[in-house]
Amino acid sequence: MAKHDYTARIVWTGNRGQGTASYRGYDRTWNVETPGKPVINCSNDPLLGGDPTLHNPEDMLIAALSACHMLWFLHLASDAGIVVECYEDEPLAVGESLPSGAGRFLSATLRPRIMLAPGSDADAADQIHGRIHEVCYIARSVNFPVSYDATYSVRPSA
Repeated sequence: MAKHDYTARIVWTGNRGQGTASYRGYDRTWNVETPGKPVINCSNDPLLGGDPTLHNPEDMLIAALSACHMLWFLHLASDAGIVVECYEDEPLAVGESLPSGAGRFLSATLRPRIMLAPGSDADAADQIHGRIHEVCYIARSVNFPVSYDATYSVRPSA
């Protein structure tokens, strides 16, 4: 078993001059400033007063889950001789918030739309999704159920 380290640099940008002297006196904004990578400007969930134009932790978690699933799907499809020409996903996560402000994800549904090369077997492609939870870092790390509802198209022969 190999161990890996993953790092990020999170920099709070919401100090309006008085720090956290009062609860309403600071912004819930920060940057992900990992060296050598583009900066990602972030904010709190809009339900909690965050900027709806910026990524929030919940957005980033569902995006990471979807991306990990996609990368494994592409890998396993390639290994199986299934040619994927296009893959798009619009995952849906369901969360709950308690009166205390505590929240959590209850479930997520990945909804990829996948275009396969002519002659591809959509049923064989669909079988791959069930194996991804065994290998995807993110899916193996979350404590809520993740399902998928994939749709397929096969590009017509030219």
